[in-house]
Amino acid sequence: MKTDSFFYKLFLTITSSFFELIGISGNDAKNYKFTSREVKQLSFRLDGLFINE
Repeated sequence: MKTDSFFYKLFLTITSSFFELIGISGNDAKNYKFTSREVKQLSFRLDGLFINE
């Protein structure tokens, strides 16, 4: 699966950076996992997705 490699790598390695960008404490990031998922439709791809674990 092809992803937007810059943002995917950034958020994968520094998950808290996304939360800090939107004004939420970076500590909240530890409850989320960043991943890339593909939805079977006519290949509808979500390049980046935060999942609350």
